[in-house]
Amino acid sequence: MFDFLVRRIAQLVPTLVLVSMLIFGLQQLLPGDPAKVLAGEEQDPAVIAYLHQKLHLDDSLPVRYGWWVRGVLHGDLGESVRNQQPVLSLVAQKLPVTLQLATMAMLIAVVIGVPAGIVSAVRRGGAWDWAANVFALWGISTPNFWLGILLILLFAVKLGWLPASGYVSPFEDLGANLKAMIMPAFVLGNAIAAVLMRHTRSAMLQVLSADYVRTARAKGLDEKTVVLKHALRNALTPVITLGALELGTLLSGAVLTEQVFTIPGFGKLIVDAVFNRDYAVVQGVVLVTASAYMLLNLLADLAYFAVNPRLRH
Repeated sequence: MFDFLVRRIAQLVPTLVLVSMLIFGLQQLLPGDPAKVLAGEEQDPAVIAYLHQKLHLDDSLPVRYGWWVRGVLHGDLGESVRNQQPVLSLVAQKLPVTLQLATMAMLIAVVIGVPAGIVSAVRRGGAWDWAANVFALWGISTPNFWLGILLILLFAVKLGWLPASGYVSPFEDLGANLKAMIMPAFVLGNAIAAVLMRHTRSAMLQVLSADYVRTARAKGLDEKTVVLKHALRNALTPVITLGALELGTLLSGAVLTEQVFTIPGFGKLIVDAVFNRDYAVVQGVVLVTASAYMLLNLLADLAYFAVNPRLRH
């Protein structure tokens, strides 16, 4: 397992370099002069010249990439020209918000989706299977922004149980924080739970028809042990992969959901940066997101060893 971990980490390094080149290169393809956009309506030539010098816009592309990589290796992702704040500081402010939202959404998705998939596979063709498939169709088909608006109308406007929007730090008021985050977390978790349910059901149906499951039943093991110990552990591999990808997607920013519930997370940060042509923020956020994706995939690979003993050999 240690050798596997070393090999995977060694593969991540060139992948991260390639990703950084794509992030920087594609950003430069956007039309227009970012200095003129940032200079405002007056577009003072002195201000434009200063921005060109500060952002190294007059240098060649490889030189600008070298300046950027040098800063990244020293923990400097640049400075937001709009906010006059370090990008690393902006990321540190927004990432915990999105991280909490993504974690709560994944917990809701796993708690609902995986058990529903197991029950649907075990009770194939029955009422539970029908109900689980209806739920999956509902979750996949329902737009997040529409479900969010309905939840706001019901729980905030009609019942008054939860706040309609906004964000409160858990360090200030944990109760108010959970009340503000539960609806957006459910909106995101609902769609992921539907996908997890379908994948869990498919994997369980395939595993339940395997020879070793029939052998376990022939040995007299009770159905609960057969399903949870022998079948589920072998069916979790594709579910773990999907979970890692979905969590990475959530960490990149749930733009519509964050807009509906006015949550100051990664999604709003990157949208504002794109519209404002704030190159440093866009590059920093995308680099952090790509790194999170690769880290989650590495953790998913390690989780395979935990749930499937055959992979250890």
